[in-house]
Amino acid sequence: MTTPLKLNVEVLDQAQQQIQADLQTTLAAFSIPEPLKSAVYHAVMLGGKRVRPALSYATSHLIKNNPNYAAVRRAAVAVELIHCYSLVHDDLPCMDDDQLRRGQPTCHVAYGEDSALLAGDILQSMAFEVLGSRLFDTAQTVDASIVLKQMQILATASSKMVCGQVLDLQAESKRVDQAHLEEIHRNKTGALIQAAIMMAAVTIYSGTDEALPRLRQFGQSIGLAFQVQDDILDVTANTEMLGKTAGKDEQVEKSTYPALLGLAQAQDYLQQLHQQAMQTLSFWGDDAAELSAIAQFLLSRKS
Repeated sequence: MTTPLKLNVEVLDQAQQQIQADLQTTLAAFSIPEPLKSAVYHAVMLGGKRVRPALSYATSHLIKNNPNYAAVRRAAVAVELIHCYSLVHDDLPCMDDDQLRRGQPTCHVAYGEDSALLAGDILQSMAFEVLGSRLFDTAQTVDASIVLKQMQILATASSKMVCGQVLDLQAESKRVDQAHLEEIHRNKTGALIQAAIMMAAVTIYSGTDEALPRLRQFGQSIGLAFQVQDDILDVTANTEMLGKTAGKDEQVEKSTYPALLGLAQAQDYLQQLHQQAMQTLSFWGDDAAELSAIAQFLLSRKS
């Protein structure tokens, strides 16, 4: 019998292997001049937890033998490209001004601000090109209506992510209440996590299926939990563990859950969000084992 811990590791490992290969295939399909090409590879291929692609795959696996799995693979690539673009831009001096990402110099440190800015720009465009492509197609072609839904989901989430970043910057050096903080993070972090789930969900469920609002709720819960845990780790972990500068939130006076609630209460809130997510997944029983494993990983991660 597979233990929960072993399942957590296996699900993430398999997802990371799949997305690394698909990202490599995707980037090779684009003709990008230097030094932009190197900046793009730096932004995308240096690793990361790959949680968003893992959520796409796991959602697809709620049913067996998804006939639209090529669309899931494209969605996983697209959402990761958007995520990587957002990190490149977040790290720029005009934004969070970070020097370290995934244990490596940030893109603008390695390649200059101009190349980093343009790397983020092209990654955003590439994400939508990938969704509309035939990458990873087998004999069966994915229905165009599914592709259109995926594009709408990702475009909406990307816009929300940017709006969330604006709200986050505006909240620096201010004390905002919990409702305002959650508005920031449902957009900045949660929207893209929810999109990763929903872009896979539309490949297996129709628009009237009761599974869809349940998956949206699950995405909302773990999206917020992901940010709460990020805030906690910024306080409790060190730079080597995180692969980015620890304590940066406090340095720039960001509005965070530990700052607002206190560390212990923030940890309690994380547990509440995790319980909400798991309760939502109970609808699928054992079929949601992979999504449950990812939710458990997000609760216990150390980086």
